Order: sequence, then C-alpha cells, then structure tokens
Amino acid sequence: MTSTAATHSSPAANVLPADRAIPITQVGLIAMDMDSTAITIECIDEIADFAGVKAEVSAITEAAMRGELDFQASLRKRVACLEGLSTKVLAEVYAERLKPSPGLAELMAHANKNGVKTLLVSGGFTYFTERMRQRFGYTWTRANTLAEHDGRLTGKVCGAIVDAVEKERLLRFFASTLPADRRASIALGDGANDLPMLHAATLGVAYHAKPKVREQVPVAINIGGMDTLLALLP
Repeated sequence: MTSTAATHSSPAANVLPADRAIPITQVGLIAMDMDSTAITIECIDEIADFAGVKAEVSAITEAAMRGELDFQASLRKRVACLEGLSTKVLAEVYAERLKPSPGLAELMAHANKNGVKTLLVSGGFTYFTERMRQRFGYTWTRANTLAEHDGRLTGKVCGAIVDAVEKERLLRFFASTLPADRRASIALGDGANDLPMLHAATLGVAYHAKPKVREQVPVAINIGGMDTLLALLP
C-alpha cells in the first residue's frame, strides 16, 4: 500500500508520512474511538431517531465533536432526550443501523495476529461496545452505561462519564501494562474529545476526522478504510 503525502488543508487526501511508521513488532496497543471511527454511525443519534428528535440530538453531537460544547454536559443533555424509550431500540440500532467502518476487520485481524492488544474506548454506550468486543475480539472496551428501569431508558447515564480525560487516562494505563519492548501505542479518533488520547499515543491518527482534529494530528486517514493504517505498520 502506498502512502500519500498531503497537507492538512486537503481533506480529500491521506496524510501518511513514512517517517511515522512503527514496526508492528514494537506496537503493543491500538486504541480507537467507536462512533464515527470504528463504526460509521453515532449511536446516540440513531437511538434519538426512535424518539423523533434525531435532528436536535445530531446537532448537539456535531457541536460536541467539533469541540464547541463541553462533552459531559452535552452527553447528559442528549441522553435526557431518550427518556422513556424501550430498551429494545438498542437492539434495533445495532442490528439495522450499526455498520463497522471499512477496513476495521482487516486492522483488527492484523492486530490480533501480531499479538497487539486492542482497546475500544467510547463516549458512547456499553451496549454497543460489548457487542463490538464479541464480534471483533477487542482486548478491552470502555464506554458509558445507559440507565434503564422496567425495560425503558431513564434518560440518565450510570456512573462517571467516559470523556476526553478518561480516554487519555485509559490509553496511558493500558500502555503501561505492556512489555518494555512493545510500549508503542496507536490511537485513532475523529472528534475533539479524542484529541488528548491521540496526543498521548506514540502515533495518533485522525480518522475521517473533524477539521480541528486533522489540524492537530500529523497522521490523517481522510479517504479509504481503517486498514489504510497498515501502510505505517511494516
């Protein structure tokens, strides 16, 4: 696979500088965001569609991903819109709307084949990260838990929220558990709440990301699938 040099102002091209390549034998951890990174949708927006408020929730999601809103406050506001929905909606979203990003299966297979640990860390929800773990073999997953009662969503999140700070903390923690010769880490994300994690990784990758993220991360996949990253893993 040939890498393509480009500038950050050209989102139609990938930015894959060869000097950023890391031998796969040195990589111990690949961490990634879920919504709009490992998968093609924002789960909360699709859940909100069943409540008839997709447009409103999507607008908040977009603003949060651009870094214009506090992530925790925006998530609580969006989740509140889901109050009263049947929990069966989650299964419908997973079965009918959730699609893994192109190249995810190939990237995960390459990681698993080479003994690389994988982390799916999301500001989204455990219902989906757990099913992604079972489907693709992630080593670890972390996300938020939607509160429910009598088969209905309560409009609240259980416990502390997985936000930008927590994503960075989890990457650093799991990387610290790796053998000394495999301490290199890679992180992929698309939104502003992924930036601390991308900066903390040995190699941060902006994947079909918002402009604010592309501007601050030297490696970007703007076209093609997640397996494009394999060009930097000789």
